[in-house]
Amino acid sequence: MAQIADQRIDRIETGQLTYSYPRTVGRNSHLGSHGSGGTLPILVVRTSDGAHGWGIAAGSLSALPGLVGSRLGELFDPEVGVINEAAFPLDFALHDLAGRLLGEPVYSLLGKLGEPSVTCYSGAIYLDDLDPEGSPRGIDAVLENAAADFAAGYRAFKLKIGRGYRWQEPRAGLRRDIEVTRAVRTAFPTERILVDANDGYTGPGFVEYFEQVKDCDLFWIEEPFAETREDLALLRPLTGPTLIADGEAHPNVPELLELSREGLLDVLLMDVVSYGFTAWRQVMPSLREASVQASPHAWGQPLKSLYAAQLAAGLGNVVTVEGVPGTTAGIDTSGYPLVEGVLSVPAQPGFGIPLPTIPLAPVT
Repeated sequence: MAQIADQRIDRIETGQLTYSYPRTVGRNSHLGSHGSGGTLPILVVRTSDGAHGWGIAAGSLSALPGLVGSRLGELFDPEVGVINEAAFPLDFALHDLAGRLLGEPVYSLLGKLGEPSVTCYSGAIYLDDLDPEGSPRGIDAVLENAAADFAAGYRAFKLKIGRGYRWQEPRAGLRRDIEVTRAVRTAFPTERILVDANDGYTGPGFVEYFEQVKDCDLFWIEEPFAETREDLALLRPLTGPTLIADGEAHPNVPELLELSREGLLDVLLMDVVSYGFTAWRQVMPSLREASVQASPHAWGQPLKSLYAAQLAAGLGNVVTVEGVPGTTAGIDTSGYPLVEGVLSVPAQPGFGIPLPTIPLAPVT
């Protein structure tokens, strides 16, 4: 470890990756179309001995030039993660670098408390029945998207609901949410179904929805409403084995942990990138103490699902991983096969993803 800690940062570079979805992803309860892909910034950190690590940029790059010349041990501890606030944008690059230097996968650095494979659901079933504007395709669009993701290897589907928050009159939106949920259950009688309202319901409104789909055997309900103790206490007695998941949007982690200790939440969802790999390492013991499981939010870039799978294999206590159907140009993710709904993690050093051959520029 001392030898690794003494390595000096020689260069920090940045570049852009392009990712794409297999189809245009539509609306959720609050937002319009999510498009067909986008770009994401990455960071590459290189040492004076020629080693490198890379990953998604996890914050502002403004302080990074001042880290060039630093000892790795001043920025990162393999047993903790990032230990210098200025280096937090390098969270993923430094984990990758440490794994490569030690010859171990990232999940080994994290403790290997989970399994090197984890169930993975499709997070891409949005409100596509409502599009295109003026000539909506109806429920068949949702079923077609679920079938396409099944063909891609997924065996669980997270359905966006909450149409009555913005896009339909509330009663019509409620009816359509119920119809879609029941239609997907009929089409896929043995697969997991999760639902996500993005806080698009009131507490009583969601109770009405849930009572109409109780026989659909939902695996979890996510962000049904802006979490309050009163509304969760209203819902909790009705859910049975269905898990209640929350904590994606603007998470107040101490409050979420308190609700979990009271038995009102089952799964916490802080984002794998914006919350951070290092932060997840720090908080997971508190989740175990509160008897609540994890499933880091990964929607957006397909690469985030792979990070979440490494976290699951390393820290354990992850109930499932959010999948983002799609590809990222220029990177080889063949070490992460998705087969029959299970995403496997490679044993190669670091994150097991070769450095992409894209233009890079020094961070200035």
